[in-house]
Amino acid sequence: MDKTYDPQAIETRWYAFWESRGLFAPRGGPEARPYCIMIPPPNVTGTLHMGHAFQHTLMDALIRYHRMLGDRTLWQPGTDHAGIATQMVVERQLEAEGIRRQDLGREAFLARVWEWKERSGGTIARQMRRLGDSPDWSRERFTMDEGLSRAVIEVFVRLYEEGLIYRGQRLVNWDPVLRTAISDLEVVPSEEDGRLWHIRYPLVDRRAGDPQYLVVATTRPETLLGDTAVAVHPDDPRYAALVGREVELPLTGRRIPVIADAYVDPEFGSGCVKITPAHDFNDYEVGRRHGLPLINVLTADAKINDNAPPAYRGLDRYEARSRVVADLEAKGLVERVESHRMTVPRGDRSGAVIEPFLTDQWFVRTAPLAEPAIRAVEQGRIRFVPENWAKTYFNWMHNIQDWCISRQLWWGHRIPAWYDPEGRVFVARSEAEARAKYELPADLPLSQDEDVLDTWFSSALWPFSTLGWPERTEELAVFYPTSVLVTGFDIIFFWVARMIMMGLKFMGDVPFREVYITGLIRDEHGQKMSKSKGNILDPLDLMDGIDLEALVAKRTTGLMQPELAPKIEAATRKRFPQGIPGYGADALRFTLASLASTGRDIRFDIKRMEGYRNFCNKLWNAARYVLLSSEGKDTGLDPEAPVALSVADRWIVSRLQRLEAALHQHFAEYRFDLAAQALHSFVWDEYCDWYLELSKTVLQDARADDAALRGTRRTLVRVLEAVLRAAHPIIPFITEELWQHVAPLAGRRGETIMLQPYPRPEPDKIDEAAEAEIDWLKRLVVEARRLRAELGLPPGRPLPLYLHGGDETDRRRSAAHAEAIRRLARLERLEWLEGDIPAQSATAPLGELTIVVPLAGLIDLDAERERLHKALSEHRAALARIERKLADPKFLERAPGHVVEQQRARREEHQAALATLQRQAQRLGLALDTGGA
Repeated sequence: MDKTYDPQAIETRWYAFWESRGLFAPRGGPEARPYCIMIPPPNVTGTLHMGHAFQHTLMDALIRYHRMLGDRTLWQPGTDHAGIATQMVVERQLEAEGIRRQDLGREAFLARVWEWKERSGGTIARQMRRLGDSPDWSRERFTMDEGLSRAVIEVFVRLYEEGLIYRGQRLVNWDPVLRTAISDLEVVPSEEDGRLWHIRYPLVDRRAGDPQYLVVATTRPETLLGDTAVAVHPDDPRYAALVGREVELPLTGRRIPVIADAYVDPEFGSGCVKITPAHDFNDYEVGRRHGLPLINVLTADAKINDNAPPAYRGLDRYEARSRVVADLEAKGLVERVESHRMTVPRGDRSGAVIEPFLTDQWFVRTAPLAEPAIRAVEQGRIRFVPENWAKTYFNWMHNIQDWCISRQLWWGHRIPAWYDPEGRVFVARSEAEARAKYELPADLPLSQDEDVLDTWFSSALWPFSTLGWPERTEELAVFYPTSVLVTGFDIIFFWVARMIMMGLKFMGDVPFREVYITGLIRDEHGQKMSKSKGNILDPLDLMDGIDLEALVAKRTTGLMQPELAPKIEAATRKRFPQGIPGYGADALRFTLASLASTGRDIRFDIKRMEGYRNFCNKLWNAARYVLLSSEGKDTGLDPEAPVALSVADRWIVSRLQRLEAALHQHFAEYRFDLAAQALHSFVWDEYCDWYLELSKTVLQDARADDAALRGTRRTLVRVLEAVLRAAHPIIPFITEELWQHVAPLAGRRGETIMLQPYPRPEPDKIDEAAEAEIDWLKRLVVEARRLRAELGLPPGRPLPLYLHGGDETDRRRSAAHAEAIRRLARLERLEWLEGDIPAQSATAPLGELTIVVPLAGLIDLDAERERLHKALSEHRAALARIERKLADPKFLERAPGHVVEQQRARREEHQAALATLQRQAQRLGLALDTGGA
């Protein structure tokens, strides 16, 4: 073994070994229990981000765990064709060459997209390998490959034939730059400063006591050109007499009715709301309830169309806004204008302001599909983890709207519908089938629908299309339904619910038994990671390192707001003055697993990663000690040779059984955080800090016989070997490297640790007596160390320690473990004190036993009193400064949240330090001014 742990040196080597031998493929025959996870297919344009790294770590841990349980395990990999994202990437490349996609034509453009996909579309798969993902790469799928495309067409045709897909005119999210409908998930809410115009709509045929105007407020004055009503609340007494009357719609010469609808908030503004059914989703629903006409006043590129008065036709929406406002002001119809903070919907790809737009699209009729999907969760056939996410699922499903599945793009699954010159539509699997199915003449010209399907449509089929549907394949029979879906809360609606609906519809069963919902990865201050905040961390940088200049360039290049670059650069240089060192994949995985508390967002602090890199180093050094102590020596491989186990040997074996039982429970309950904590605690606190030290009392004892030496060496290697198997699902690389060295000494053979059985607890090896005895020893040593620290004695100075009181059990234990206690506590002597405890002594209780350290000749009391006084004064002064800050309302109001939390944390640190100093003074019998602290 190398002397030092170098993750980069071992990780790529072991991954190549695993993949080249096909070790990720399912194993086991019909008797093996199937276990399957479908990877949420990342965009083919994508790169591995922290959210991917988090979810993939958890999925891979589950897959490796079940593989080691002997299950027939499949992790299905693949990528999504990502319609808009991919088309934009290739369009930008063409623009750089001075070419528009329209110049190329559809077929040539799609050829360029496929060329790009083959050349650059595998980036994220390579990065998944770097993280240690172990899917069956031989089964990798792509949502546009031949098999999945066939499934998509089959589903579309069957749903259409059942009346569950239709073409109609509805309001959709419209991106006027990309000129396509987009999903809600592709709409980014942006908090921006805007204006709120209060506009007067003159009342028609006024009567005595009537107001001259009704005043409405809007942030989009140009849309009034498409208004078809003004709404008031039915219980608002101010306008009860006006319901059913009409107002004049300014600038248009049209009259529109006053209607009553509970949608209106009578407390907001004047209590009157303009209703524009063709340009607002809420207004659309109001319009449906009242049978209002839908007047679309925008073109596909957000210019005013011919439904508006001639003065505004052809104007860009923002030019039209200025013209409309100016004309209203000229007529005295603007009552007032206010600054207004509002949420603006922007396209996540184009950055353009999204318009609710009335257009002909294809839709899935979702209500009939939603009913069985709701029942599946209600009946427990699918379980959400944490369970509270089921409420979110139900809330959406009970209020589900028809799903717009068409997109005005070229890249994607083209809709299998053909039109004749009269506009009649024929849906079929191919043009030839359409002609045969509908008995069309051979000479009738047909043109295929230009639109493609929403990316989420093909993704909804992922659990069964990847397994070979519509064919009835062996994989489909074995692995469907899959075991668990690991995904984020943000796509419960867009993906999870739709997979459930489609799975039940076309497979007659749920697509997965459980849905584990992960939290969101945030920075150490709880802020969402984003390019504009300059706080994004790249998993590849965390694993392999990046120098400062490259990190600065990465964070400041391609910003939507270039003016933020200097601030981001300064923050980056301050936070990472040396860049980011490479911590390795195992340290990243262990960090992410340790943070995976169910139902919580994740605060990722790179300091935690440093700590878990140290954990890996601790495990490495422990293995080196074990190998140095055991290689070439008798490790108990001969079953006939006598073995004597010490109390410490029995204790660590007993603790191992409890660890193994806990790990099985934590994996079953998706408590990856508790699994990581249990491994960390056992390896660091019990095996390394205590057992390895206790083993030295046997291995370095010249009087120890062969049976005792054999017993301790056997325990050393067998416990370590079991721990490596137990930790493998979370930290696969280092465990493989160490297992290859340790396994032969423990009597295990095999090509790889990943195909070894996961350790199972043996209850008969739990030894309560050994655990009680070592617990007593540990508490005694810890108290002795605490006394040393509180007395300010250097660790290397031998400490005289006496035991007073206690019972026969205490005396027996102190005699049996005297050498270990002296070694671990670094004692000058360990003796029993039969008389009274000396006046100047530091003491600590241990049950009925008292630990005594006489102070005579050990401490200069005057110098110690002066040191304690000085330290107390410094901490009190610092604490007072912090208390003043935290008592200042202005500081609490203006300071960023993480700065306030830092001050609170420092307050706790100073309070703890003061308490420790006061305990030290008490130990020494020194009277100090406590200063009220």
